[in-house]
Amino acid sequence: MPVRIRLQRHGKKNKPFYWIVAADSRSKRDGRYLEKIGIYNPNTNPATVEVDVDQAVKWLENGAQPSDTARTLLSYRGAMMKFHLNGGVRKGAFSEDEAEKRFEAWLEEKQSKIQAKIEGLDKDKANHLAQRMEAEKAVNQKRMAELTAEPEAEVTAETENTEAPEVSTEAIAEEAPSAEAEAPEQEATPEAEATPDVEVAPEAEVAPEAEVAVEEAPAEAIASEETPAAVEESSTEETSAEEEETKE
Repeated sequence: MPVRIRLQRHGKKNKPFYWIVAADSRSKRDGRYLEKIGIYNPNTNPATVEVDVDQAVKWLENGAQPSDTARTLLSYRGAMMKFHLNGGVRKGAFSEDEAEKRFEAWLEEKQSKIQAKIEGLDKDKANHLAQRMEAEKAVNQKRMAELTAEPEAEVTAETENTEAPEVSTEAIAEEAPSAEAEAPEQEATPEAEATPDVEVAPEAEVAPEAEVAVEEAPAEAIASEETPAAVEESSTEETSAEEEETKE
């Protein structure tokens, strides 16, 4: 019965979670398996890979064939490295202690690389978070500046509206003395010029004629009044003459 080391899918939709199992090649992917060797979670960064190295090496030595993905995961955790070292020990290339030392050195180097990757990811995450915070601060400062600028503009507009009458009154107050200073000159010239105009006007000339006519009218009235007196005197004279004639 051929045995394969492969992945068995678990987890939710769009969030897969895999088991690394040794199973019969004829069984279904998610069917029965012989032994669970490890887990693989691709949802984390870096991916989480846990492998029982000794059990994986045992199945490999017994002839189990890993799939491409399972081989990558086993190599990532050193199961394939230990399998090759055990082959060198069987061939007599080096001792078992030397193989163990080499394996430990490889594990330390691999772990340092993994830790460096984790630290780099954390650093990138922190830098990204800091950039986002700076961008948010810049946006907040811009908003605060706009909000503070609007009340200042309103205050300046109000102050301009309130100060405008004061400026106009001051301008009028400054211009008023000049107008008053110029007024006497304008009054001095028009008085001398205005009086002759009034006297020379036709209406002013007609007024004396009216006065003369009024003054002459009483003379005629007097003449008319004198005529009755003359008539009375003549009548008295005639009566006296008749009386004298009668006396004679």
